[in-house]
Amino acid sequence: MRFPIPFLLAGLLIGVLVGSGDAAAKQPAHRPVAARGPLAADESAVVDMFKRVSPSVVYITTLDRVLNLLTLNVRDVPRGTGSGFLWDDAGHVVTNYHVIAGARAAQVRLSDQRTLAAELVGVSPENDLAVLRIKLGERRPAPLPLGSSRDLQVGQRVYAIGNPFGFDHTLTTGIVSALDRSIGGEEGTIHHLIQTDAAINPGNSGGPLLDSAGRLIGVNTSIYSPSGASAGIGFAIPADTVNRVVPEIIAYGYYRRPVLGVVSTERISALVTQQLGVKGMLVLEVQANSPAAQAGLVGSRMARDGSIVAGDVIQSVDGAPIDGPAAMDKALDARRPGERVTLGLWREGRSVQVALTLAASRR
Repeated sequence: MRFPIPFLLAGLLIGVLVGSGDAAAKQPAHRPVAARGPLAADESAVVDMFKRVSPSVVYITTLDRVLNLLTLNVRDVPRGTGSGFLWDDAGHVVTNYHVIAGARAAQVRLSDQRTLAAELVGVSPENDLAVLRIKLGERRPAPLPLGSSRDLQVGQRVYAIGNPFGFDHTLTTGIVSALDRSIGGEEGTIHHLIQTDAAINPGNSGGPLLDSAGRLIGVNTSIYSPSGASAGIGFAIPADTVNRVVPEIIAYGYYRRPVLGVVSTERISALVTQQLGVKGMLVLEVQANSPAAQAGLVGSRMARDGSIVAGDVIQSVDGAPIDGPAAMDKALDARRPGERVTLGLWREGRSVQVALTLAASRR
């Protein structure tokens, strides 16, 4: 059967109109959005704090130089990433030593997405701290406000800002879960660390740990995790250590550690003090022209039969007990060159008090 063309067109038009009507009838009905209302007071405080301090946090990329064996061209390639923060108006950036260790160069990306070449000012491997310097120009983000770690309490709320896995300016929250921790590293044991359960992941290293006022109370340095990701145990270098070490790095290019001028080892010290029936750190050797030498400390010596004739045993520093070289390192870590300390000694069966002034280590 044949139908005239006008009839077909009319049928199509009717179909379109019917279809349009069905579509209009089946439009989804979106639910109205309920009013949120103001944020809770604690939420507003955190939001405001993040907006205020996050421009001071930077993203660090370290670079290696690679030779193309075909073209013999040398170019910089990314090596690793980390976090850091602005220390002052002069463009000094604080980060971890392990973030920049072994790198040929580094770049710093600011919150306004400017990427600037960084110059290495100096490092303190034993404290896992490093200082870079960038040329900020006229647009200068404010340095991060500095707080104190001296009065921190377990249970206090803390906030970490960093660049985990390359995601810049990430905020995580937690509490101070322990204080005065010591952990071993490639450059020795780091003392007086803050332990936190705030999520710290690869890329957070060198970023700030903040209190609720947005002040720096620590520098995130490492995590304890079998998988390499956050497992609820992170560590931060306390702000009081940072404020002692960083100015030294800026001024001298390295950290001048306070030293006594004595030599000891854990194994021999523990063996001899156990035989003597006393606790403390055995002085094996007194270095010439050192504070210990000037104060008259006595080192140990070897007898003809190969036994050790014990010298002084340091049992306390300013009243704090010392049970070996590790404890002595921890006690000195909280002091400065030029500071006066009093040593409690065991010397030939009697107790002796000796005062001396700590010297500064050389590069």
